[in-house]
Amino acid sequence: MNYTEHYSVLNKESIDYLFQDFEEDEKLLFSDFTFGAGGHTFALLNKNNKSRVISFDQDPEALENGRNRIQNEKMSERCFLVDSNFENFETVVNENFKELVEECCGFNGVIMDLGVSSHHFDSGERGFSFRVDAPLDMRMDVDNDNIKTARDIINDYSEYELGKIIRDYGEEKFYKRIVRNIVAKRSVAPIETTVELAELIRESYPAKLRYGKIHPATKTFQALRIEVNRELEVLEKVLDQIVPFLKMHGKIVVISFHSLEDRIVKQVFNKLAAREDVLFEVLTKKPVIPSKEEIDENSRSRSAKLRVIKRVEQKRSKNKYAQFSKIDR
Repeated sequence: MNYTEHYSVLNKESIDYLFQDFEEDEKLLFSDFTFGAGGHTFALLNKNNKSRVISFDQDPEALENGRNRIQNEKMSERCFLVDSNFENFETVVNENFKELVEECCGFNGVIMDLGVSSHHFDSGERGFSFRVDAPLDMRMDVDNDNIKTARDIINDYSEYELGKIIRDYGEEKFYKRIVRNIVAKRSVAPIETTVELAELIRESYPAKLRYGKIHPATKTFQALRIEVNRELEVLEKVLDQIVPFLKMHGKIVVISFHSLEDRIVKQVFNKLAAREDVLFEVLTKKPVIPSKEEIDENSRSRSAKLRVIKRVEQKRSKNKYAQFSKIDR
């Protein structure tokens, strides 16, 4: 399968935000925290021929396709693809790109697309989807044997640990039934495949809800993916790392695909906006969502939310009458 068949959600909106204030900048530097098929990275490179992008990915297939695409499109002097989880942003930049960052006086912006790419869902053997029977894996960094797979979690975690993950990360109402049935099933034999788990979850639902529009296993599979890849932990860890590297008017753009991620982004942005040492302003009071046209073109974009925060020299007053509060005497 060709990895480049991926649809980059909210691509235009993201790029427009990142280039605000920087149309005439001579030294443009961005970071794309999830290269994937390169949609956002190449949009940044093609928007302005002065742009340079440091991109991250840990998926071997994305890295291989990315390196080939960078070479084929002759972008190797402007695009730097790093084999790493973006949680290592600070270390990677300091150890490998310090001179470039100093030359550009910091980053003009960072984009984080937190969604799982279509490639992962469509590659049945990776275990992200229950549409194809495959081993329960779900690792983004599929070559890293130190990472627990979804199979490990399902079969080895305690009943309490499983329940907490499925309740908190999947926001699954029927988590107690699901966990009870998982524990009973694995006591006889390990649960090995996506379809085996999905059917067990379906049977855990009330009969009248088992064949609705959304498969009953959807939320539990989401929870397992988040746990396998430590997605929320990594998100919280990295947002603060970006701050020292942003130049004035630099922006952090985050695209999330479920409420837990969006809630964390909103909370961290509000914390940044409350700081007094480095000033930030939230540009998206409400998240930007895909247009009807984009959802029609790509149904997977329907849950996407985009939030943006900007480094500023001075915060705008919340009191619209502030300019009149002091009268010269």
